Amino acid sequence: MLDEGITRGLAEIGGAKFYYEIAGEGAPLVLVHAGIADRRMWDEQFADFARHYRVIRYDRRGFGETETVAEPYSHHRDLSDLLDFLGLERAFLVGCSQGGKTIIDFTLEHPGRTRGLILVASALSGFTFAEAMPRQWRELEMADEAGDVERVNELELQIWVDGPQRRPEQVDRNVRERVRLMNYIALKKSVETGEEQALEPPAVGRLGELRVPTLIIIGDLDTRRTQATADFLAEQIAGARKVVMEGTAHLPNMERPQEFNHHVLTFLSGDG
Repeated sequence: MLDEGITRGLAEIGGAKFYYEIAGEGAPLVLVHAGIADRRMWDEQFADFARHYRVIRYDRRGFGETETVAEPYSHHRDLSDLLDFLGLERAFLVGCSQGGKTIIDFTLEHPGRTRGLILVASALSGFTFAEAMPRQWRELEMADEAGDVERVNELELQIWVDGPQRRPEQVDRNVRERVRLMNYIALKKSVETGEEQALEPPAVGRLGELRVPTLIIIGDLDTRRTQATADFLAEQIAGARKVVMEGTAHLPNMERPQEFNHHVLTFLSGDG
């Protein structure tokens, strides 16, 4: 990624200092990362998208270089406050996993501020899925109770980066290790984070309120729960388009960045 022409800063929001980066000119496009990553998961998107848009990426509360404080918070309110801090009234929003939940909740709270949604392996507040947890879940809980951060990290990589159909050695080693580093930082910080305040009522029953162009991207190797969420989003959001990226799990933008970038830029150009 080109390092020139990038503005870096800290925004004081809700008692914490949020690290952000901005590149490019044009309509604002905000990238919101997953819960196992930080802003760097978008390394292969940041410069490419900045050729067409004013791209903003940031570390959410408790991730990367953003502080964590033991106070109640909500990620969608943090996003709203960040846009206010940057003087941005409206933006295109790209969110992965928990980042997808964040931008859905934000749009429901501030419908006039979103120009378009790109939901990548998105979570959804209030969504339930009646199926057994991943096979690693019990061991993950035990490792968490024992304070074994390294083991928790590896098990989360198996669930999300590998997905239920692949072994670790079948996944790009560079992608796996990049996520391991990002997730380790978040796991170490999580003990200091305050209680998250959920959107009320949750988004699961309010998707009919979304009136913006929406693209849904899902990997065919992702968990069944995430795929079910993508199907539900596609059914409930009027006019939404769904794209399945083959051979990828929960972070398709990192596994197949060129294909991912093509899908997003085509959608944003109005040709998707």
